[in-house]
Amino acid sequence: MFLTREQVRSLDRRAIEEFGVPGVVLMENAGRNMAELLRALGVHGPVAVCCGKGNNGGDGFVIARHLDNLGVPVRVLLFGRPEALTGEAAVMFGPLARSGVPLTACGDAAPDADSLRRELGAAEWVVDALFGTGLSGPVRPPFDAVIRAINGSGARVFAVDIPSGLDCDTGRPLGATVRARHTATTVAPKSGFTRPEAREWVGQVHVVDIGLPRALWPGNG
Repeated sequence: MFLTREQVRSLDRRAIEEFGVPGVVLMENAGRNMAELLRALGVHGPVAVCCGKGNNGGDGFVIARHLDNLGVPVRVLLFGRPEALTGEAAVMFGPLARSGVPLTACGDAAPDADSLRRELGAAEWVVDALFGTGLSGPVRPPFDAVIRAINGSGARVFAVDIPSGLDCDTGRPLGATVRARHTATTVAPKSGFTRPEAREWVGQVHVVDIGLPRALWPGNG
């Protein structure tokens, strides 16, 4: 089964509204299982987790916290202001900020290119938690520069749900796009992953469980 952008949104919404599963529980499940996947892939660290301001960034906060629990050296780079976070991402930022994990909030301005290059170049893995399946237009500054820095880092790149900049439904780049070695996608592969042109961006795709009720799936309800 492959999911479109709207199907992903519908499953999440129904899990929360009809089944009463809090969104933060789904996010915690996703981030914890992605951290476990990284461990299974042989991560040692250091790991740089690049987070945007939305739910994809919230997943990144959870991943970083659980990698730290596993004893993996990890640092979070937030491309935005903490006070601008909303919803589940804002909730998940709280425990991360108190956990002692090194955190740099880069604000809304373009990051210093040399500092970013050094930060990412020192990482064994870079986790792309900038944008998720909701992205439908080209990545705008300063995120295009961040994506170029990730691609030029030489680190192994692990994309959260979908490589940032890739269209969920068409599998085509929308402009600057992260080139991942591994993509940990939630619930099911996305429709765009079936397109041949997506392969060079998604790398090896892993499906990660987030605890959606089985009754949500066709034939089980």
